[in-house]
Amino acid sequence: MPQALTPLFLVAHIALAITLFVPSLLLPFSFRSRRGSLAPERSGRFVRLLIALQSRGTVWIGAGLAISGIALIASLGVTVLGQPWLLVAVAIYTFNLAVAYFVQVPRLRSLIGLRSGSDPRWPDLARRQRYISYVMAGLVGTIGFLMSSKPVLW
Repeated sequence: MPQALTPLFLVAHIALAITLFVPSLLLPFSFRSRRGSLAPERSGRFVRLLIALQSRGTVWIGAGLAISGIALIASLGVTVLGQPWLLVAVAIYTFNLAVAYFVQVPRLRSLIGLRSGSDPRWPDLARRQRYISYVMAGLVGTIGFLMSSKPVLW
């Protein structure tokens, strides 16, 4: 694989990795207690795009992410897999994916269409979802830090 394509693979990989998390990170902030729950049919285009990405786009984005990751490894060489900062970043990313898939998405689905007045727990549930998003965003920021600084961990 030519080294000249490495920047293209890197940009594609980073863009797809961020795109995979954007719906899980941003959708909880569309739940506001004054306005009620998120009704997809009455939402703006951006929120509808996030819902569509989360419901129908994750498989394709994940496949593109895997392909771009394999292309990066092919262009940089397999020795890059021995970097401790990369291993920690991949572990954090895997944990973040698990939180998004097993915690965030099911809870978001249960909140979509629910009205704030219909369930007294709704404001607390929506707030918890935002807190989970803060944690996930912090983990994504940690991955970005590891990728940009490449610290020597051991």
